[in-house]
Amino acid sequence: MATPSAPLRKQDRLQLGILVGPTALYLLIFFVLPLLIVVIYSFLRRGIYGQLIWEFNLDNYVRVFDRLYLIILWRSLLFALGTTLICLLVSFPFAYYLARLENKRLRNLLLILVMVPFWTNFLVRTYAWRVILGTDGPINGFLLWTGVIREPLPLIFNDGAVMVGLVYGYLPFMVLPLFAAIDRIDFSLMEAAHDLYANGARAFLHVLLPLSMPGIIAGSILVFIPTLGAFVTPDLLGGARTVMIGNLIQSQFLTARDWPFGSAFSVLLMVAVLGATLIYFRKGGRTL
Repeated sequence: MATPSAPLRKQDRLQLGILVGPTALYLLIFFVLPLLIVVIYSFLRRGIYGQLIWEFNLDNYVRVFDRLYLIILWRSLLFALGTTLICLLVSFPFAYYLARLENKRLRNLLLILVMVPFWTNFLVRTYAWRVILGTDGPINGFLLWTGVIREPLPLIFNDGAVMVGLVYGYLPFMVLPLFAAIDRIDFSLMEAAHDLYANGARAFLHVLLPLSMPGIIAGSILVFIPTLGAFVTPDLLGGARTVMIGNLIQSQFLTARDWPFGSAFSVLLMVAVLGATLIYFRKGGRTL
């Protein structure tokens, strides 16, 4: 018996358009069009007074490979990689402890504590570290009071302060994916590894680590991408001594008024982020 499938398909397409249309329109206006504008600006020239000159050129992309900007790029990559590695080393034992914790109430409480920083504005939290690490902050005050030091330590406006702020800011992005991945592991496999005379290190390397790799990859991507383009933390905790890609782009748009060069750097940063995202989907996204 024939069924009127054509009207149903048309109706389904209409319903799908109603559901997807607003989201697609939103993405088009607030994502695709701004991205397209940035790409177009990257091929223009800056005038004497900062105005845009509509002449196609590749000078902005050539300037990116200047030694000064390559140093900033390299520093940003080191900060991003260092932050990702430290977050991984700190988060993995904690996520493993949460996954193996039998007390559900305590586990839920610890998970809530991990997410508590998201309840406060990132800028406010970064300013808090500026106070903590300052010359009149609690750390220097305690060390001076105990007589360990005679003058305040330079804990702020250096690379170490920036690293502390970045690790603190993005640590939850590593903990949560790791916990989700480890919590799904069948730990009877670890017991089987021990039954086959594997010590703790071998069981970790050959069983636990491979099975938790989706969480490691997801957490690394979630930490690496925002850290690479960070500008608030380096600006507040590093000062003029620590300039990253985000600070460079910000200064080009707001201070130097060189929108074409800032756009070129933004495009390259977006390409790097896109590459990292593709690696995530190819290596770990399918198994999450």
